[in-house]
Amino acid sequence: VRPAPPCALGHLQLISGLPCSKQGKIFERLGFCSEIDFVRYTQEGKKLPEDPKLFIKDLRFEDVPVRVYQPRAPSAGLRRGLIYLHGGGWMFGSINSYDRVCRYIARESESVVVSVGYRLAPEHKYPSQFRDCLTASTHFMKTAEDYGVDSACVIISGDSVGGTLAAAVCQALVSRSNFPKPLAQILIYPGLQAIDFYLPSYQQNCAVPILYREHVIACCLKYLEKDVSVLENVMEGSHVPLDMKLKYGRWVNPDNIPEEFKIRSYKPHLPTSYSDEVYEVAKPALETTFSPLLAEDSIVSRLPLSYILTCEYDVLRDDGLLYKKRLEDSGVPVTWYHVKDGFHGVISLFDFGILSFRSGKKAMDNIVNFLKSL
Repeated sequence: VRPAPPCALGHLQLISGLPCSKQGKIFERLGFCSEIDFVRYTQEGKKLPEDPKLFIKDLRFEDVPVRVYQPRAPSAGLRRGLIYLHGGGWMFGSINSYDRVCRYIARESESVVVSVGYRLAPEHKYPSQFRDCLTASTHFMKTAEDYGVDSACVIISGDSVGGTLAAAVCQALVSRSNFPKPLAQILIYPGLQAIDFYLPSYQQNCAVPILYREHVIACCLKYLEKDVSVLENVMEGSHVPLDMKLKYGRWVNPDNIPEEFKIRSYKPHLPTSYSDEVYEVAKPALETTFSPLLAEDSIVSRLPLSYILTCEYDVLRDDGLLYKKRLEDSGVPVTWYHVKDGFHGVISLFDFGILSFRSGKKAMDNIVNFLKSL
């Protein structure tokens, strides 16, 4: 068995992008480096060798760094193109840490893949990450043929917060007049709403590694540069005004989750009192660039063919299920793949030697097969 690369432990512990490394805290206390820098270093790993089946080049799309993966084999016509937005809690992840994933997708699907190195928080404030992803996506769609790609065959994709960004970018693109519409969107265990943290998956998997419920909320607040002391209030829903609860309750509602996903230790959550103070802190999280599930019907109904991947043991599972229903109710075709034994971050561990997970490989192959079907 091939040994796991040095970055595998970093991925296994930190694939959610959350600063949970005890070693990082120790290094920060000793004054060697910040915890964030330590986590980023751990995730980065060693650069992979040249791939005999791919041309790989680091470029900039306007001011945004990207890595372009192009199959070496000749093609009879223009290829499909995939924009990949990495996960990492807005503060972590990089082009290098997702190199293995993007190489595999490009090789196996014979697609041109563009991995986007958007700016990270806290150095760059919200919504810089969304803007970078939108800039890179529009640039690629305008210049697709320069890379051997049909501009009508561009897919927007991402995992975790990269899936959040992909959903928000797709919504922005379909809102533009006289601009090509993406062929499809691929959302891999995305976070899509900050309204309800007591959905069945949040209750069932609140303490399941690698992504805990409290870590999700803390990461959101840190990303928005807000006071983490309101974490419990946000978890209870005190940040959502009654009018928003009524409006968004049509879409963010446990009743929209299939019963099969409520069997495992789920109890309906009693409403809590609203707080103006908490709302003022958390209200950026209710914007559609942060919570794409809250977009208006006029936007959702115009979205392209969609692929959504969810994992059973993931707090974000129900975000994907709710978006799936919302898209289908709006007439958007959806391909859904549920990883019954999967957890958040599993696709990044599809090829990590002794730390590999078979469910991650199956998920990657399902994504590739969806791409091939387009």
